[in-house]
Amino acid sequence: MGGLTVTRMGYGAMQLAGPGVFGPPKDRDACVAVLRAAVDAGINHIDTSDFYGPHVTNQIIKEALYPYPDDLVIVTKVGAERDADGGWPHARRPDQLREQVEGNLRNLGLEALDVVNMRLGGFDAPEPGSVAEQVGALEEMRKEGLIKHIGLSTVNAEQVAEAQSITPVVCVQNMYNIATRADDALIESLAAQGIAYVPYFPLGGFSRLQHDSLDAIAGRLGSSSLTVALAWLLQRSPNILLIPGTSSVAHLSDNIAAVDLEIPAAELAELDAIGG
Repeated sequence: MGGLTVTRMGYGAMQLAGPGVFGPPKDRDACVAVLRAAVDAGINHIDTSDFYGPHVTNQIIKEALYPYPDDLVIVTKVGAERDADGGWPHARRPDQLREQVEGNLRNLGLEALDVVNMRLGGFDAPEPGSVAEQVGALEEMRKEGLIKHIGLSTVNAEQVAEAQSITPVVCVQNMYNIATRADDALIESLAAQGIAYVPYFPLGGFSRLQHDSLDAIAGRLGSSSLTVALAWLLQRSPNILLIPGTSSVAHLSDNIAAVDLEIPAAELAELDAIGG
């Protein structure tokens, strides 16, 4: 990822915050423990944002892991804020983006952010429109040394190309899974360019029938549905990096198991058909 060496199985910190990704967690010590367990397991890619909580997940990451291991890559994102009701209003003006970058730096205890994803689009799908103003603002901060690398989230191929005319793009983070396959062509394009693709919601958007099919395949493989869904993503393309999240050490082990699960050809074909 932009010259950064990261494990393909990363860790998503969103679930470290309270219900609705808002407020503090019920068990902060458990959150600290799962972060330390992730790093102890060899994971060196953590995905977070200062708008998780807000501020909560970054503060827990700092408590658990600071001073950070030399090889740890923390990826954060900007483009939203939280309102008093826990909503996620857009915050994409250049001054707002700078404020968010500074908040991420402060709460993580860093002088420069490894990767900042510019979050655009809607909740789970891209929206058309220029990204030049937002990406340009991040590029200014990259030149200042506040950001090392820039990524994009919830964008389409045209927006990726526009951003690349302004700055190198090291990763794209979009909704994608077995059942939600709109980005198939984009994944291939990014892979050809050596750009990482980081899917979120590995079990989001499934119909009941699709869930039943996945559950049946997972049962035959002696695994959980989530582990199979994650393993399918790893086998889908070599540029795919995963960031499943959990606040439980037990569930963390279930996620990591996907790295060693090789889905046989017959089951792989069945899984491919779920999104067909």
